Amino acid sequence: MPSPNLPSNSPRIVGLAGSFSSPSKTRALVDLAALKTAHSFGGTAASYDLTDIGPSLGTATHLGALDPLARAIVDNVLSADALIIASPVYKGSYTGLFKHLIDLLEPTAFAGKPILLAATGGGDRHALVIEHQLRPLFGFFEAASLPTGVYAGAADFTAGQPSSPALLERLNRAVTQFAPYLPTKAALAAE
Repeated sequence: MPSPNLPSNSPRIVGLAGSFSSPSKTRALVDLAALKTAHSFGGTAASYDLTDIGPSLGTATHLGALDPLARAIVDNVLSADALIIASPVYKGSYTGLFKHLIDLLEPTAFAGKPILLAATGGGDRHALVIEHQLRPLFGFFEAASLPTGVYAGAADFTAGQPSSPALLERLNRAVTQFAPYLPTKAALAAE
């Protein structure tokens, strides 16, 4: 339900963290990116991770096999106006359960959808996971992946929250790249 203070046509920003641990640095990054995007474009933000989707994901062979709450979360992700999608890096790639979720989706699920791609890892040696793993994956879905991906290593966090100036600057730059896809606050107010 839209907030009474926002126009009914305000953009819905949804974040999805491919993490199954809680708390999670990946989820913290996704939460921040979703909030920054919603603030910049006058929209609403929601974030989820694999723990929110729950145990039915692991045994699902199609979307209909997900429990009702999990299916509602996936439907919310699929119907968003813009997405922030991130995964922690395990053994040089995104997580297996995250990929399993993506495998349940139709090839047209993200066609034309603007997506900010992000990843987290223990160190900088995994920074190319966005370019070598996530961007090709969402290219298959014909998503409109933003040019700037956001990678965060362990040193970019303080007490589990994104904190390094370089990371925050890169995140801000990426968020501005939603501009061709999302209406500005002024445009929403004029409607």
